[in-house]
Amino acid sequence: MTMSPPQPPAIPGTSVPEFEEEVPEVSAVSTAAPEVVADSLIEYIRAWGRKVRSGDSGVLPVIGALIIIVIVFQIKEPKYLSAGNLVNLFNQMVVFALFAMAEVFVLLLGELDLSIVYNAGIGATLMAAFVAGPYNLPWWVAILIGLATTTVIGLLLGTLITRLRLPAFIVTLAGFLGFEGVMLWLFGRFSIALSGTIPITNKVLTDLVAGSITPVAGWVAMAVLVVAFGVYNVMRNMRLRASGLVTAPVGLTVLKAGAVAIAAIVVVTICNINRGTPTFPDRGVPWSIPILLAIFAADTLLLGRTRFGRYVYAIGGNAEAARRAGINVSRIRTVAFGLTGMMAGLAGMMYLSLLGSISSDIDTSYMLYAVAAAVIGGTSLFGGRGKALHGILGGLVIAAVYNGIDLMGLGAEYEYMVVAVVLLIAITVDSFARGVRRAR
Repeated sequence: MTMSPPQPPAIPGTSVPEFEEEVPEVSAVSTAAPEVVADSLIEYIRAWGRKVRSGDSGVLPVIGALIIIVIVFQIKEPKYLSAGNLVNLFNQMVVFALFAMAEVFVLLLGELDLSIVYNAGIGATLMAAFVAGPYNLPWWVAILIGLATTTVIGLLLGTLITRLRLPAFIVTLAGFLGFEGVMLWLFGRFSIALSGTIPITNKVLTDLVAGSITPVAGWVAMAVLVVAFGVYNVMRNMRLRASGLVTAPVGLTVLKAGAVAIAAIVVVTICNINRGTPTFPDRGVPWSIPILLAIFAADTLLLGRTRFGRYVYAIGGNAEAARRAGINVSRIRTVAFGLTGMMAGLAGMMYLSLLGSISSDIDTSYMLYAVAAAVIGGTSLFGGRGKALHGILGGLVIAAVYNGIDLMGLGAEYEYMVVAVVLLIAITVDSFARGVRRAR
């Protein structure tokens, strides 16, 4: 015999209220991923609009900030949107973006790595030194040595943080100070280091930024990229449907492919404009752009399509819940710091190529710009939300400011102030969005 729950006593002249769950004003549908609740492109747009109104504005703020920055600098300096300056901006953006993408891995866990600049400097120093005499190693061997070293350094930091339960801020700050000493020690051991600088003696390392793809090869690569992107999305949707899972509307897939095609056409067109002289023409997409796209694709697949990526987001959202779900939190956190180290090595490689040398007094402001770019792009400082795309968008914003101020001949103080304002706006939007979601 089942006993019914006791009812509250009736008050004369009143009716007994029914105990029903109160329905919130904004249902879970409004904050769900649009592709989950949309069967068509129109429904997707409506669901996306509800998500924006609920406080999740996505990359809209950074795109808006980028448009404003470009307009302001173009008004102040007409050469800002010239082909030569835009290609220079793209090359500068690659370094900022790679540093930001390195920071994204640990920011997703709610952590921070302050040592990435000197870690990158150590990797770049080894690359530049080992391709020169007396070692004369092949360029790819030197790059592997540099990347392996920065990855091991990241794993070491991650092990100290996770196994000894030390604060990441303190450990990576110690790394920032200690790795500067290591870098100075290395410069004292390599005979090629003159006056605190090691020049690049290998053409391949130089051409990572200075070299370009031929115009024809650029168009072919662009076509392959767009087709590959479209085929990948179609095949993925077909696999999801075959498994009975929800997929994005077909119209959205077409729209994304079209947007990628337009962006690729614009970039290739700009890069194929002659940036030199009629006698010494300079055309073609810099190698730095396809290198960045390849790294971006690998990071996106790792974070969005693998078990490791899902674990990273789970730990960043709630580490204790992830641990109770059976996730090896310490291992994932250690690997994330190792990946940050490897990405720092890639950033150091492109920094080396951009400048044509590596100096013992490496620009430490890249450490601050790495965090700033990741946050400006949309990665949360509180963990659990971020993408490789955010590093690229944030790096593009930082590069746009850096390039514009340099083109106008203004001092570094203006660069720092403008970036500070953009960063404050980004973190304010992030905090406001979190507050709106909590309130709802």
